[in-house]
Amino acid sequence: MADDILETFFQYLLQTKREPANAIIDEWAKERSYREAVFKILEPALVRFGEKWSTEEDVSLAQGYIAAKIAEDIMTKAAMERPMDVEPESKGPVVIGNIEDDYHALGRKLVVIFLRSAGWKVYDLGNDVIAGDLIDKAVQVGAKVVGASAMMYTTAVNVKKLRKEIDSRGLSGRVKLAVGGAVFNLRPELVGEVGGDGTARNALAVPELMERLYDEASKG
Repeated sequence: MADDILETFFQYLLQTKREPANAIIDEWAKERSYREAVFKILEPALVRFGEKWSTEEDVSLAQGYIAAKIAEDIMTKAAMERPMDVEPESKGPVVIGNIEDDYHALGRKLVVIFLRSAGWKVYDLGNDVIAGDLIDKAVQVGAKVVGASAMMYTTAVNVKKLRKEIDSRGLSGRVKLAVGGAVFNLRPELVGEVGGDGTARNALAVPELMERLYDEASKG
């Protein structure tokens, strides 16, 4: 059944049918949860969509835009899936952005949703952010963790500039570097190659990663 729903949802992504795509996830979540839908439907569908987008010319920017909005709809619902009488603990500031030359905003936006839902004060600097600007902001707001997103290898290598910026300012150990994006899932060894201190496979796992890195930075 899950495979059938996944295929139907994937077709809705391709056909830019936002309302039916949301409806099929809403129905799934009635008996399960939105978080489970993220793992079993949304994430594999987005992986297929990304592969199709990168290898075929018939996938348009409009399709990519609607797919991003659908994903944002679902991730927002998943982020809100907690007991109504439980407020998220107030946590520290974090600074994130797509690294220099990277414009794939979807993953970063989903991360922002989950971090804010978990109680973090997120400073989102957007796309194509140079290393110096990320660290300037981290110093300004007292952030102990900086997150850099990159979708492809050609932009992921720019994270090395961020590592160099942290080290050259004497912030090693006191400011941790989280990295994320499709390329880090495909090539886990790249995290170390670019100087990252950790990564998360998806937005759901990012709050836990931030907790760990924040604790490490506090001891550093």
